[in-house]
Amino acid sequence: MTAVVEPGSPSRYPGQWECDVVLSDGGTAHLRPIRPDDIEQLRGLHSRLSPESIYFRFFSPIPRIPEPQLHRLAEVDYRDRFALVAELDALVVAVVRYDRDPDEPTAAEVAFVVADDHQRRGLATVMLEHLAAVARSNGIERFDAETLPDNRAMMDVFRHAGFDVASHFDSGVIDVSFPLAPSEELDEHIEERERTAVVASIRRILSPSSIAVIGASRTPGTIGFELVHNLVRGGFTGAVLPINPHATSIAGIHAYASIGDTPAPPELAIIAVPADAVAGVIAECGAAHVGGIVIISSGFAELGSDGRAVEASLVKTARKYGMRVIGPNCMGLANTDASIRMNATFAPVDPIPGNVAFMTQSGALGISLIDESARRGIGISSFVSVGNKADISGNDLLRYWESDIPTSVIALYLESFGNPRKFVRIASRVARTKPIVAVKSGRSPAGARGARSHSAALATSDDVAELVLSRAGVTRVDTLEELFDTTQAFASQPAPRGRRLAIVGNAGGPAILAADAAAAHGLLVPELSEATRARLAAFLPAAAATGNPVDIVASGSPDALEEALRVVLDDPEIDAVLAIYVPPLPDRDRSMLDAIARAAASRPDKTMLATVLAGNETVQLEGHTVPTYRFPESAVRALAHMASRSEWLRTADATMPEQMVDCVQIRSIVGNFLRGVPEGGWLDMPAAVALAAAAGLPLVETAMVTSVDEAVAEAARLGFPVALKGAGTAIVHKTDIGAVALSLADEDAVRSAASAMRESIGDQLEGFVVQGMALAGIELLAGVATDPAFGPLVIFGAGGTAAELLKDRVVRPAPLNATDPAQMIGGLRISPLLNGYRGSPVIDHAPLEALLVRLGQLADTVPEIVEIDLNPMIATPHGLQVVDLRIRAAPNVSHPELSVRRLR
Repeated sequence: MTAVVEPGSPSRYPGQWECDVVLSDGGTAHLRPIRPDDIEQLRGLHSRLSPESIYFRFFSPIPRIPEPQLHRLAEVDYRDRFALVAELDALVVAVVRYDRDPDEPTAAEVAFVVADDHQRRGLATVMLEHLAAVARSNGIERFDAETLPDNRAMMDVFRHAGFDVASHFDSGVIDVSFPLAPSEELDEHIEERERTAVVASIRRILSPSSIAVIGASRTPGTIGFELVHNLVRGGFTGAVLPINPHATSIAGIHAYASIGDTPAPPELAIIAVPADAVAGVIAECGAAHVGGIVIISSGFAELGSDGRAVEASLVKTARKYGMRVIGPNCMGLANTDASIRMNATFAPVDPIPGNVAFMTQSGALGISLIDESARRGIGISSFVSVGNKADISGNDLLRYWESDIPTSVIALYLESFGNPRKFVRIASRVARTKPIVAVKSGRSPAGARGARSHSAALATSDDVAELVLSRAGVTRVDTLEELFDTTQAFASQPAPRGRRLAIVGNAGGPAILAADAAAAHGLLVPELSEATRARLAAFLPAAAATGNPVDIVASGSPDALEEALRVVLDDPEIDAVLAIYVPPLPDRDRSMLDAIARAAASRPDKTMLATVLAGNETVQLEGHTVPTYRFPESAVRALAHMASRSEWLRTADATMPEQMVDCVQIRSIVGNFLRGVPEGGWLDMPAAVALAAAAGLPLVETAMVTSVDEAVAEAARLGFPVALKGAGTAIVHKTDIGAVALSLADEDAVRSAASAMRESIGDQLEGFVVQGMALAGIELLAGVATDPAFGPLVIFGAGGTAAELLKDRVVRPAPLNATDPAQMIGGLRISPLLNGYRGSPVIDHAPLEALLVRLGQLADTVPEIVEIDLNPMIATPHGLQVVDLRIRAAPNVSHPELSVRRLR
């Protein structure tokens, strides 16, 4: 956790208490704790307030705040008296603070004031949200406030924030009170506020009324010229403002010497100047009140650590002026909406209008994406090259495209995730209404996690990426070709209800290849029903095949192909149809393509794709498009992706189990540990056992001791036989170093084993764990590992000393839904052993499922717990016993309870 030291003060506060936020109108502001040197800023804020705002805040028309009160307002106290300020354009524009009630330490009085020209931007609401998060972390459970009856704006802030507000009128003022405890309703309000703000900020950039191109050039072929040329050629409906101090006209329109010379502040500025000039240009844009920025220029984070530092400084400057940034190192953006017609890229081909939104991290690849989309006839609603993603990321764009009516399919080229957990949360919501297709590069391991337990060692990076993207409903593809193939299908056809595919064509060979590909991709090619085959036989020649695939023979007519497709489309036992046409002569018969289009138009509710060998022509009739592919394998693969999404939609709304873990005591245990070990580490055994008890984990009766004599005494108390284990935070694999002795039958055996461990293990031995012997059963493991990209994962598998050898495990993102536990248990190769394999006892699954749910809830609600290793666990017909456990905790920078809304 990054700690910030304030100027002139020894005080420290967690780094997440200072952050940037997006406001409801799409602008930004910087939030930070108040400082003693803010007195002049507070005085200036008060001087800019209207008489009404002053009266509402102080209950009297104070023309000037008395100095003692002013100093009191700026006091630094990060626990009992705390205040946040909002900065914009180097000015403090809002203050929100709380003062703990000395008579009721879990309550505090809250008050805020916002400069008049920044009211109604959602600033007070988001600041209250952050203040409540800080207050919760300081043990405050309730906010109280007083407001005048006429101050409806203040009451609206409390109500719109999502808190459960109670109020009553007393002595001329309204007393307001609300609890700060997190709730589902509060989370929904926070998410909706954030979504609305982000959408507004993206709309500023994708739907501007004026665009300045800074670095515009008179030389064709340069980026500065092509940006202006494409805007003009594409018919941008707003004003194009080239900025070049050495030119009066570019691409036939008037040019300006600087951004300050334009007739009005541009809503969007596109920066294409050398890297060392970008910082100054951003400052000029801020001073000119530009709405948003796209940085084409390269030479920043892609060059290494020094470049990343410069890039971070650019974003900080932009946010200082309330501007959001796309890029740097990008190729621009486009919006084909007829009311905008913005091609702000330097691509040589204009995107054609349509319903697919494209995002790419690679600028160079963006040109190919636009070109290939046009070649295939894939229409684009909007296109964004995000480059280094210094500010605006895929998460922001997903939220925008979720509510963008022209967009019905989203295609992404990803190299990294800015905030993977947020990506999954947003994507899983967006994918319910709009397919998301993503090609994620970098399948190699993402780097060492530094994890040492069995659980973490069993979760590999790309496995996790595949799993999490699938869980979120994102269709992950391997290649750019597959990205286009799949996007093309989603963009023009309904998703199939199931996996049953019919293949109809005029050539047997390609049909057989399609059937083989279908089997490889998990599609079914069932034999057609007797009724359907009879209808086909009524008009097809005797040589035709009517089973599935259906072969109308090479000489089949357009009418025969159309009718065969109609018959198969009508079959209720078929979910999708692949039409195959192989021209018997070098020239394709357009009438055959028209026949395919007419058949598809007759059943627009059914999925139909086409393969036209020797061509890649889109089949279209009266606006009904059938995606066509050069090879049958490509079409089948796209259909398989569509079918998988349909299956995901049927399970996407699986309910979440009821909360089984009370996290209050667990947070206390973890908090106490981290106060003693700020950098984090493995919990000592007493703390781990206490946490297990609080979480309801079925740990066998366990005693921790520090000496041999104590070990003997505890063994006698527990009753023989017992297990004895060496304890120490540095000890991971106990059996490897002789730190486990089982079935010790008496005191002498315990004393002998303990003495031997002390001799062999040495300084690593911090004490002993004495346990009653577990019942005989099947050894399993379960645990939590925190992936550096995707967050906490629940892991379940075969346990014991052979866990890493067998590598029989399943992984799910935390928290688990109602169907996950059973699927995890059934997903093991050893699952038959749990179900009575060859007469063995049947293991009760209920305790296993409950344990997995508890682990998922622990990992999700207490993110400071970064690793749990329960290995082995012994599963028997009578229940479940955890025999050994290790728990690792680390400080959490972005605790979800804190509700800190960073822009990235």
